[in-house]
Amino acid sequence: MVSHIDADGITAGTIAAITLERLGKQHVLVFEKKISEETIERINGCEYDMVWICDLGSAYMSRFVRSGVVVTDHHVPDPSWRRGQTSLEGFLSSYQMNPHMYGRSGSFEVCGAGMTYLLSKTIDSKNIDLAHLAVVGAIGDFQDNRYSRLVSYNRLILRDAEEAGDVSVGQGIRYFGRETRPVLQFLQYGSEPRVEGVTDDRDGCMELLYKYDIKQNDEDGRRRTWVDLDPGERAVLVGELMSRLAREEDRRALVGEIYTINRYEVHSGLNDSKEFATTLNSCGRYDDTTTGERICRGDLDALKDAERNRNDHRKNISSALAYIKDNHLLRRLKHIQYFDASDKIRETVVGIVAGMVLNSGEADADMPIVAFASADDGVKVSARAPRILTDRGLDLSRIMKDAAATVGGMGGGHIVAAGATIPEGSEQTFLEEVERMVAAQTQGIRTS
Repeated sequence: MVSHIDADGITAGTIAAITLERLGKQHVLVFEKKISEETIERINGCEYDMVWICDLGSAYMSRFVRSGVVVTDHHVPDPSWRRGQTSLEGFLSSYQMNPHMYGRSGSFEVCGAGMTYLLSKTIDSKNIDLAHLAVVGAIGDFQDNRYSRLVSYNRLILRDAEEAGDVSVGQGIRYFGRETRPVLQFLQYGSEPRVEGVTDDRDGCMELLYKYDIKQNDEDGRRRTWVDLDPGERAVLVGELMSRLAREEDRRALVGEIYTINRYEVHSGLNDSKEFATTLNSCGRYDDTTTGERICRGDLDALKDAERNRNDHRKNISSALAYIKDNHLLRRLKHIQYFDASDKIRETVVGIVAGMVLNSGEADADMPIVAFASADDGVKVSARAPRILTDRGLDLSRIMKDAAATVGGMGGGHIVAAGATIPEGSEQTFLEEVERMVAAQTQGIRTS
């Protein structure tokens, strides 16, 4: 099995591994940052009877020339691969389960872990106890952001997790850190939607808590988190935040569904689905997917190792954002904006950073952003786009794939978030091609 290193990939890989264990099948699970030429060669030359690829692979189906390849993925498929294959009829050739093949979106209707879970449940209905991992994978992939709730296939999987007793659904503020961040930081660093006088405004947050006499510490001196506040305190704060949001879409984004993983205690870092997913992401981004898999299997001892990863993750993201701002790295062309972090930001987190920059107020929120970072096999490219453009026709997946091909690279992903690997020194040519393609796709759909 080959799976991706992010939260979606780690949950997908774990679901696949547990499924095969229950079947009594010998197997090996490896995690990869991306499908590279080396990865393709290893898959094609692998001596195992089958290769199960999770949360990766769809964009490269025509490159797999061996039998027994099964792909459960949600990224935009390789258009060169044969069409019409929508069922697993045997393992004489290669097969893929991908929502795009059923006319569904892989950006918000189902993730890689979700597709892997659907296959697992089809193999044995008792595997419903793995549904909560697919929910965590979807949250880690931000699939609940579009409607402030999970929809479509994700909704069906959520119902399985509820039926198994592993997930509870509630309503509340959707900022990250409900159970682990002190309430002041929870408000201050809540990034989407941004609230005037609160987001990135420590003094404003202090004034807000003082206004309603909300104490930051318990009687024993422990810092209170959002879930430690009583319902009345939470209600007045939510009301204050909502009153400062002018746009209805921002108010819908602030309050919506939240998903609790019932297997774990409050404040554990795993009880809240967003915090669970972030823990897995921090493991994968810092070359510790083994710890992430252990956590998915319920090994609470692994949390000690994960805490180190989470601390590193927070520090690196914070320093990356500061580095971009302090060095004025953000550049604008006519249709795109970009920054080149070189070797100053890890390639495994540059996509996260690009998304945060796009929503930070420093960037043009109406323009796609492209980010570069040094990688072992060239230059890693990550691209993010505002939802309003992708809803009207912008497709970053196609742009990354086609622009990368023009400079001898490889790319793909989702319409709203995509990436590529290109040869060192080809950045300028690549940018010019992306600029041309974005201009062609966005004619008449810009919002300003």
